[in-house]
Amino acid sequence: MLMGRRPSLWISVCCCCCWPGSLVPSYLLLKEILSSFSCKLSKLFNNPSANSSAKALKVIFHDFPGGPEGFELFARFCYKNGDLQITPSNTPLLHCIAHFMEMSKATLSSSPCLINSTRKSLEMIQFWTWSDTVNSLKQCQELSAISGSSAVLNKILDSLLARIAAISDASPSDSPESSALRFSCDTRSTVSVKTGNSRSWWFEDLVLLDPRMIEKVIKGMLSRKIEHGTISRFLFYYLKSRLSNAALYEKKKKATEVTIELLNCLDVNSVSCKRLFGILRVSSSLKISRACRSTLEAMIGAQIDQASLDNLLIPSSTLIDSIYDVNLILRFLKSFLDIVGKELVARLKRVGRLMDLYLAEVAPDSCLKPAKFVALIASLPDAARDCHDAIYRAIDMYLEVHSQLSDEEKMKICCCINYEKLSSECCKHLAKNAKFPSRITIQALVSQHSKLRSLLQDTNNIKSTQKSPLKGKQCEDGEQIILYAKKLDLSIENEKLKAHLQGMHWRVMELEKVCKKMQTQMTSIMKSRKHPATGGSRSLPRLCS
Repeated sequence: MLMGRRPSLWISVCCCCCWPGSLVPSYLLLKEILSSFSCKLSKLFNNPSANSSAKALKVIFHDFPGGPEGFELFARFCYKNGDLQITPSNTPLLHCIAHFMEMSKATLSSSPCLINSTRKSLEMIQFWTWSDTVNSLKQCQELSAISGSSAVLNKILDSLLARIAAISDASPSDSPESSALRFSCDTRSTVSVKTGNSRSWWFEDLVLLDPRMIEKVIKGMLSRKIEHGTISRFLFYYLKSRLSNAALYEKKKKATEVTIELLNCLDVNSVSCKRLFGILRVSSSLKISRACRSTLEAMIGAQIDQASLDNLLIPSSTLIDSIYDVNLILRFLKSFLDIVGKELVARLKRVGRLMDLYLAEVAPDSCLKPAKFVALIASLPDAARDCHDAIYRAIDMYLEVHSQLSDEEKMKICCCINYEKLSSECCKHLAKNAKFPSRITIQALVSQHSKLRSLLQDTNNIKSTQKSPLKGKQCEDGEQIILYAKKLDLSIENEKLKAHLQGMHWRVMELEKVCKKMQTQMTSIMKSRKHPATGGSRSLPRLCS
């Protein structure tokens, strides 16, 4: 209880705490002293209904800034006639109290004004130490719902961001992990700069901020053009710390959702694809919102070419349709094509090679439906692959596991192969592969035949060029000698391809014979169905006999 001169009238002031059922502290104070500093109390005590009773007044404050501790600061300021030391640690709280109690101007001209005192303290914020600034920011997040907190929050936040920006701009030629500047303040007249070993030393100081405050900090960093790579590393560090230390499920979920939304505001090249997959694995157990998960999947899809096979092998949640989550991979690929498009061929081919590895992993899955397998193969355009040997091997493995498929289903799967992009070894294997339908074998042989024919034409053109009288003139160029060496190798390869073509041509003739035989048998069967036998030839009518 704070005592002053002997009172003419006492009042009881109760500060309601946040926790229901907790003990509410009460104070017996002089209303004259309090009302001389607070316009809110002055209006209350000047009300005729308040003066009608001779008993002590009881005033209950709901959501008083800082709770009982905040009210004690207010009462101490009033009883000491404003002689209260205002420090960076209590400036945010006293500023909010001044707004809450309407202390923008004193009711008596001789009384000091609290809000003016806090404003003077905020004007000297550039001389606060780094720890004072961070601690004041932590205090602001507890006062965010109180009137007057936004002004002091913006002041402190601007000071914090200015220091972080100075750290980022300290040495542009150095790497992000090479050097940093750490601010501290021992007096109000000097600012010392402490050199650290890393630009990320401030990460640990900000991890205690709640997600709402982190959102304000990151948006401020973006407006100050702070390097996106630094912001990205901080957000991953922040989320890892919150997931490790937060005990409540809702706090982990909120931190994850806010981190995803903030990462989406950054340049995609500054965000680690590997770490995004880490968030994806964690978010599956936190059940984040659908919109937030879609945002995360789109970010991963935009840089799926940087992923590894291990990143893509994500188990399916049901394990009924497939062992791995094939639908998720299809969504990644869709996002990649929507964002990147088909123009960047180098990135497209990296994804093609990655998908070939993925197809080899999922092909032995007995639960994988043919439609999903076809969707995986056809998800990328033809330009993504220079060779279809990997697709052929994946289909071969899939047909071996799914031997019960009909010829129609096999044909739909095999239609994904571009036979012109198959090597001669795979074509040989396909010609002898009983798992593939015969029509597919014929298509492959025909495709190889046309490929060989064009190759022979090119060879003949080269030979005619070699016999040309202009050859002597062209030999003056050193590159022509290299070209002739290549032509000799091509001729040797041509002889091998001719021998292989003869073997394939023989197989085509055998298959044509089998097809003609089957057609003859089908024709005879159809005729017998149209004219069924009824125990001999049909007898004529009696009149015509």
